[in-house]
Amino acid sequence: MRSDSPRVSNKPSPPNSAGSSLLEVAGLNSHYGPVQVLHNVNLNVCPGELVALVGGNGAGKTTLLHMLSGLHRPSAGSLHFDGQEMTRWPSHRIVAAGVCQVPEGRQIFAPLSVEDNLKLGAYRLRRNHDWVQQEMAHVYTLFPILQERRQQLAGTLSGGQQQMLAMGRALLGKPRLLLLDEPSMGLAPLLVEEIFRVIVELNTQGVTILLVEQNARAALAIAGRGYILETGRIVKTALATDLLADDDVRRAYLGY
Repeated sequence: MRSDSPRVSNKPSPPNSAGSSLLEVAGLNSHYGPVQVLHNVNLNVCPGELVALVGGNGAGKTTLLHMLSGLHRPSAGSLHFDGQEMTRWPSHRIVAAGVCQVPEGRQIFAPLSVEDNLKLGAYRLRRNHDWVQQEMAHVYTLFPILQERRQQLAGTLSGGQQQMLAMGRALLGKPRLLLLDEPSMGLAPLLVEEIFRVIVELNTQGVTILLVEQNARAALAIAGRGYILETGRIVKTALATDLLADDDVRRAYLGY
C-alpha cells in the first residue's frame, strides 16, 4: 500500500459510543457466482462520524460499497440506514434516502460541462434554480478550480479535478451519508492532501462519511474509527489512532 499521508489538521473526534448508528451492516455475505467475496461483515457508522475502511486490492471494499448503493445484492445479512432495513432497496431509493457514493475512478460525465455534471447531482431533489445555484456556490468554495473551469468539458479536466467534480456532484445530492471509494487513487501527493483536507472539512460541517481507501496511512490519519478488511473479512476495528499504533497494522499496511 501507499504510505504517503496528507498533512491534515483538525482530525475528527471519535463519536459518543452511546450514539445510535446511522448505517449498520450485520452479518453481510456476498458472492459473485460460486465465489464468496465478503464473509460475515459487521460495520457501523454513527451520525457525524468519519469512518475509514482500509484494505488491499481485492479485499472486497468496492463490493461492500456496491451493496450499500444497491448495485449488488448480498447473499446473506442485512443493511440498515437510519433504523430502516434497506437490504433490498433499489439504488434510486437508497439515493433518495441520502446515501450518496463517489465511485472509484470518478465516473464523471465527460461530454458535459463541469456545471452540468454538478447539476445532475441535484436531480433527485428537484429543487428550484436558486437552491441549486446556492449549493453549487458551496461546492465552488470547497473546490475553487471547479468554478474557474465550470464551462469546461469534464472529460478535459485533470484526474485530481475530476475527483473534485465527482465529490461536488455527490454533495449536490445533500448526502446524509457520503460514501467515498478510493478518492486518492492515481493522484499526486499534493492533490491527495487537498482532497483529504476537504473530506475533513466536510465532516467538520456535519457530513457523515464512510471513507474506503487502500492508502491506509492517509485514511486513518483523518478518521475517527477504522476497519481493516482482508480477503472479505473484517480482521480489526478500533479507534483510528489505535490502528495506526498497532504493530500488525503498521507492518501490513503502513510499511514500517
